[in-house]
Amino acid sequence: MYLKKFILFISVFTLVSCAELQQVVNTLPTDTGIGMDPQLIGNGLREALDKGIDKQVTKLTNKDGFYKNQLVKIMLPSELQKVDQTLRDIGLGSLADEGIKALNRAAEDAVKEATPIFVSAVKQITFTDAKNILLGPDNAATNYLEQRTNTALYSKFNPVIKNSFAKVGADQIWTNIITRYNSVPFVTKVNPDLTDYVTNEALKGVYTMISVEEKDIRNNIGARTTKLLRQVFAMQD
Repeated sequence: MYLKKFILFISVFTLVSCAELQQVVNTLPTDTGIGMDPQLIGNGLREALDKGIDKQVTKLTNKDGFYKNQLVKIMLPSELQKVDQTLRDIGLGSLADEGIKALNRAAEDAVKEATPIFVSAVKQITFTDAKNILLGPDNAATNYLEQRTNTALYSKFNPVIKNSFAKVGADQIWTNIITRYNSVPFVTKVNPDLTDYVTNEALKGVYTMISVEEKDIRNNIGARTTKLLRQVFAMQD
């Protein structure tokens, strides 16, 4: 008899305790942001990348957009640094300077032509783990974009660079530079693939500038100029 009463008491106590515990749980805040819709986060990340293209990448298309921007200025590859130094040693420093400027002019022109490629790439990208990207480092979305678009963008961007080389006269300048260098006695002749090099450097510059805007949106509430940006990036504050 006493055993039955004891079991009944324990059962009632457990039920009451569970009910009180549930009341406590029900009073906890549920809108913590952790359960935010991944699709909504993805839309916010895409908008941030679009804003990076619109605000920062367009700067690259202006005259000196690459050449006078130390974040993205295209310098000579290591195998051509000896060309640069040799030209300067024999009094052709102005020709060497013209060569560097020509590479940057080609990139500036090409980015202008290829901006729609980047816009399209951002629209098509799918974030497999949007929340972790949002809560990641300042350039997490840009890195995600680069990892998933760089190869495809290279194939589209390379012919644009090639056309820009001819358009701005960089091909003629570098033909002259290489010819002059190869005519110097005792040097090892060079025949660099500058189209490939500038394509990679220009792409790198584009991603760099997109990341500049992403960082600003993440760290500067004033840079979140739309409702979607404010709503999504408030989660990572």
